[in-house]
Formats: sequence, C-alpha cells, structure tokens
Amino acid sequence: MENMPFNFLAVIAATFVTLVIGFIWYSPAVFGTIWMKETGMTEEKAKQSNMLKVFGLTIIYSFMLAFILPAIVNHQMGALGLFDGNPENPGFIELMKTHGDVYRSFKHGALHGCFAGVFIALPITAINALFEQKSWKYILVNAGYWIVSLTIMGAIICGWK
Repeated sequence: MENMPFNFLAVIAATFVTLVIGFIWYSPAVFGTIWMKETGMTEEKAKQSNMLKVFGLTIIYSFMLAFILPAIVNHQMGALGLFDGNPENPGFIELMKTHGDVYRSFKHGALHGCFAGVFIALPITAINALFEQKSWKYILVNAGYWIVSLTIMGAIICGWK
C-alpha cells in the first residue's frame, strides 16, 4: 500500500486543526463575543458544559472529517478504483510513479479544503441556521470557522506526503 497517497499521520494532525482554530476563532478577541451573543450563550451556561464530552466528541467528529478529506483533496485517491482496488496492479504502480505527486501540495490541498468549506460546510451551516432562525452573523461566524478549518486541514492532508 506504499503507492497509496493516504498519510495517516497527516489525518491525525488535521484532526486537531478544528480544536486549534476553534480556540482562536471563538476567543473573545476574535469572534467569541459575537458567537456568544448570536447563540445566546453565557459564561454561566458554558461553565455547566461537560467539556470532556464536548472535546472528546469534537476530536472524534474531526477525525471523521479528516479521514474523508483525502478523497476530496488528493486526486490520486480515486485512481485506485480504476485498477479494481488492487494497489499491486502494475498499471496503478506505474501511474503512481509518474503522477503520484501531481497536485500534491499544501496550496492545492488548501484550495480543495476551501472548496469543501464553501460548497459543503457553508450550505449545511446556513440551512440549519435558517430553520433555527439564526442571524446571518451566526451563519458567517460558524461557516467561516469551517471554511478556515477545512482549508488548513486540506493543506495538511494534501501537502504532507
């Protein structure tokens, strides 16, 4: 499987991007104050949260995102299907030798991660928020977080070979 463009360490590293970006994005100095106002969150409510549960599940869900991102940011991930899923197929091996690193850069991964944020996370966030009767500020703060997070996750996954 050494011919596959899947890097498990990159997936693990990308998993923690959501936490790091979240600590910054939702801090009072950035968008935390706006987010608290738009969600009705208070310091008292936040202190009542089971943070072990919140962060534990955040890591699990972030891993799920990071695990599927290679299929979005690495063009080579789909190539294996052309060879019946056999990474030992001589055609697949040759393809990976000649084209295995094509578009495998942090920049290209960031582009596709950003696309995932804009065309997947933003619509999902916006649809939910519209039905919950949330404001456009709420949508922009939360969708912006996902766009930035997925952009960085995509860069890590695609660029780390």
